[in-house]
Amino acid sequence: MSKVSVLVVDDASFIRDLIKNCLRNYFPGIRIEDAVNGRKAQTLLTREAFDLVLCDWEMPEMSGLELLSWCREQDKLKTLPFIMVTSRGDKENVIQAIQAGVSDFVSKPFTNEQLLSKVKKAFTKAGLLDSVMASAPTRMSSAFGNDSLNALTGGKAQVVTSAPVAPAPRPAPVAAPALTSRGQGQLRLPSGTQTCVIKALSLKEALLVVRRGEVLPQVLDSAVLDLEQGESAEVARLNGYLHAIVAFEPKPDSAWLQLTFRFVDQDADKMNYLSRLIAHGTAQKHFVPGA
Repeated sequence: MSKVSVLVVDDASFIRDLIKNCLRNYFPGIRIEDAVNGRKAQTLLTREAFDLVLCDWEMPEMSGLELLSWCREQDKLKTLPFIMVTSRGDKENVIQAIQAGVSDFVSKPFTNEQLLSKVKKAFTKAGLLDSVMASAPTRMSSAFGNDSLNALTGGKAQVVTSAPVAPAPRPAPVAAPALTSRGQGQLRLPSGTQTCVIKALSLKEALLVVRRGEVLPQVLDSAVLDLEQGESAEVARLNGYLHAIVAFEPKPDSAWLQLTFRFVDQDADKMNYLSRLIAHGTAQKHFVPGA
């Protein structure tokens, strides 16, 4: 029996690697190809047969929605399972994709469990789950870890155990900083969404400050940064990952964390949007907790 084949389409190599390693951990016998945009994917779909497409929405040259619409116009691809992996969760975008014939959605940022749940659902509907599960290992716990480092290293990251440590005392409440709308954004992590302060912004990364919560963010977590700019309240959804995390205050119980968020999008429109944000001085020049 030929291998079950999956096509992963995303202009960000980090996201493609994340998805591919997650799928290979859980379905070791699967065949995976990838493409950097809809145009490249179109070429592969014309040349090869695939059982599932996992596709980003916003990409240069040809978007995920355009690729989906093209697929549904082809006799051989009308029923091909097509999952949109996107940060676009607005009602109008969801309706647009449904009308175009999308099979399902995975929202960015996603955990391995969320991704695998959608993929297994698609394989079940297509009658392929037994085929792909036949070669799966007995234990799959490593495929369900929430940290991106585990997914990127193929589930082989070393785990060091130590004696239990008493939980640190919860820091005393700290007054929220006085902020203007120009210096705020929404950071979407696998553990949830929280407001962030934009301390600095460039075309490559953003320096963010967030309140410390019950669940600490992890280095290499995939994330989406939502930024709003202008009177039209236009929102830019910037995909990326956490490159560094440090305490914002020089003390172990700092109530605020400073995050270095690296962008992974290669979309020219998003880069132009970022340029406009930088030109308008979106970043806060100063940030003082409790100010």
